[in-house]
Amino acid sequence: MGSSKHTPAAIDLLKQLIQIPSLSRQEDKTADCIVNFFHSQAVTSMRQGNNVWVLNQAFSAGKPTILLNSHHDTVKAKQDWTRDPHAATVEGDTLYGLGSNDAGGPLVSLMACFLHFYERKDLPYNLIMAATAEEEISGANGIASILPQLGTIDLGIVGEPTEMQLAIAEKGLMVMDCYGKGKSGHAARNEGINAIYASIPDINWFQNYQFEEVSDFLGPVKMSVTQINAGTQHNVVPDECHFVVDVRTNEFYSNQKAFEIIDKHTQCELKPRSFRLNSSRLAPDHPIVRRGRELGRETYGSPTLSDQALMPFPTLKMGPGDSARSHTADEYILLSEIELGVELYIQMLDGLVLE
Repeated sequence: MGSSKHTPAAIDLLKQLIQIPSLSRQEDKTADCIVNFFHSQAVTSMRQGNNVWVLNQAFSAGKPTILLNSHHDTVKAKQDWTRDPHAATVEGDTLYGLGSNDAGGPLVSLMACFLHFYERKDLPYNLIMAATAEEEISGANGIASILPQLGTIDLGIVGEPTEMQLAIAEKGLMVMDCYGKGKSGHAARNEGINAIYASIPDINWFQNYQFEEVSDFLGPVKMSVTQINAGTQHNVVPDECHFVVDVRTNEFYSNQKAFEIIDKHTQCELKPRSFRLNSSRLAPDHPIVRRGRELGRETYGSPTLSDQALMPFPTLKMGPGDSARSHTADEYILLSEIELGVELYIQMLDGLVLE
């Protein structure tokens, strides 16, 4: 399999992006870099905030539209890095650097794929390439902020490290603040209602309850009590116990539906932080999935969250790199993974017909 002529430029761009700090909400300099890259390729870009997008040359309102999307923000580098996270060091086939794997490699691979098709006039679909911000925090000023400007999208390909396998389902996320109520009193006397004790039945319920529908790709809905806080001093019975529950939904339950079930079974006061990060699923017989299988790719369900959760249209998550490397010290991606990623993206789209 030969490398695309755009792959070397994509790898050079990734090295530049690694060298520019781009924490979520602070991606202005990497957005500048991406704009300059497209300008160097004679492609006119549009920008809103730190989101940059481009349209293929023969874009036509009469065709279905495919969105190619990945993000250029990163998490903060962990303290146990043994290298400069912004040095973009290459050793053999390995490129080290913060954001190299999540999601710089997928991002530049999609950009190279877009450039491959940019001037084609015979495509049966439109292409939009969007390099977006705030993915790591599911921020309001990321992909969600520009979707209204992109028009109707028929399919999204979300670039995240999946080893170029087909993530056709993704778990949703709902975080809930839960408040067990009691009544304060002196701990030395038989007075008050202990909010910690009042919360224990609900905490036990979260640990043991099983939602009825189990997904072939994502497994069961998973609930975890991850934080708890109560009391002000040793001799006062606490009147409130605050605990946090992390809920990972499968495709059978919207976050709203899961919340309604939880609310029926618990006594504590529930305050969901958001319903917006829902689970997603792409039909196994979708044309892009069939195309991927023809190329030897396998389907699976992803436990990790991405901007898929904010896209109200069919999406496939796929990209070079390995999710296990994301958010780890000495993060890296293989140059050969990028080369393969570009080629597979191109082969996935070449001849694709959306039904």
